Amino acid sequence: MSENKPPGSADQHELVEQLHRRLDRIESLLQPEPAPEAPAWREPTEGEERWAVTLAILLAVALQLFLPARLTISPHWLLPALELALLVALAIAHPHRHLDRSSPLLRSLSLSLVAAISLANAWSAVNLVRELLRGAGATSAVALLATGGAVWATNVIAFALWYWEWDRGGPAARALGTKAYPDFLFPQMQQEGIASPAWRPYFLDYFYVAFTNATAFSPTDTMPLSAWAKLLMITQSVVSLLTVLLVVARAVGILQ
Repeated sequence: MSENKPPGSADQHELVEQLHRRLDRIESLLQPEPAPEAPAWREPTEGEERWAVTLAILLAVALQLFLPARLTISPHWLLPALELALLVALAIAHPHRHLDRSSPLLRSLSLSLVAAISLANAWSAVNLVRELLRGAGATSAVALLATGGAVWATNVIAFALWYWEWDRGGPAARALGTKAYPDFLFPQMQQEGIASPAWRPYFLDYFYVAFTNATAFSPTDTMPLSAWAKLLMITQSVVSLLTVLLVVARAVGILQ
């Protein structure tokens, strides 16, 4: 014999089910959304290997030794020897292959090395420009182009080192993830799917920025965000522009 249900029991059951569904929906709306996963370049990671920046510094020293003595600080070997000594001191103070340790001593040694390279190249660039404006100096177009090319290439290396040293506090600070906001906006930071999720900038990325800025005299695909980054890029463009224009103009004059 079938059990008789009280009138309206089915309607009440349906109302209860609807009420539960609405409460579940309200609860899901009130729950905070999970925070988006931070990109790899903001997270603590293994430090960058030193081989690329070491090769760039050795190349800058070689280019400075190649320049005529009249364009360099006397004695000719002084600043290159100082740069090599600072490079050795850095290797002794931080012998590990990966640059993942920060200290005031390491930071001071590293910035002093970049400053020495920049000072030596600025001295050579100023003397070269003075010679070109006076019509003195090399009488061979090949020698002039070689000298101007050495100054230009050292300028690229010096500013690549500055960009690498200052972006988000330097290589060690980037490895430790201590600063969230970048000074340079690389394309890989702007769009997902164009690079590995583990991508982060290395020295070669900053060298590319310095090279393209020296050839185009303006940013290309990487944008400076902070004031110091913009000022550095302006300075590099001015030095590169003066060197290229004056050297090429004088070389053309010699050939004619």
